[in-house]
Amino acid sequence: MSSRRRRKSRRRGASAPSARRRAWVLPCLVLVVVAIGVASVLVFAPLRPGPAFLAEESVRLAASAQPMPGTPQRLRTAALEIETAGGETVPLVAELAVTDEERAIGLMFRASLPDGEGMLFVFERDQPLSFWMQNTFIPLSIAFIASDGRIDEIRDMRPLDLAAVASSRPARYALEVPQGWFGRAGVQVGDFVRLPALPSAD
Repeated sequence: MSSRRRRKSRRRGASAPSARRRAWVLPCLVLVVVAIGVASVLVFAPLRPGPAFLAEESVRLAASAQPMPGTPQRLRTAALEIETAGGETVPLVAELAVTDEERAIGLMFRASLPDGEGMLFVFERDQPLSFWMQNTFIPLSIAFIASDGRIDEIRDMRPLDLAAVASSRPARYALEVPQGWFGRAGVQVGDFVRLPALPSAD
């Protein structure tokens, strides 16, 4: 029995180094995984686009946007004049969106819109108006105008924003211009747009 016990004790003693080696395996694996993760962050983090890059990319895409095939580049225009409260007359060349199709497309897919130009949306009657910026890449300001030409309110609209921008009261016209143009030109709520004879949807 003593010899058997000695053999058993030898077996126990021989297995101890193996157990110690196995005990080191898991910590080593953890260290390797952590090292790989840190290395991947250091290598690939500079390649990930940050907020500044994404903003610049949005501007680049907007600047390079092209009208879709079949979309009219420009509509017929009219020379408008806005009488300000200070007695000044501000000229504006506006494309006329008169038909349902013209109003639905509006300024979609345009790459730019210079100061002093805009689009006048003409409706058949006074009604609550609502606009959004689907497929519109340039920032705009919109004026809701009563049937007598009075500007009732001015709102800003962000490119590609699908939130509705609605008039707070019924309006007959809506005038879209480059964002901030009304302020730069000295135009404000209460001023009047001199409207020429406008074509009908017919």
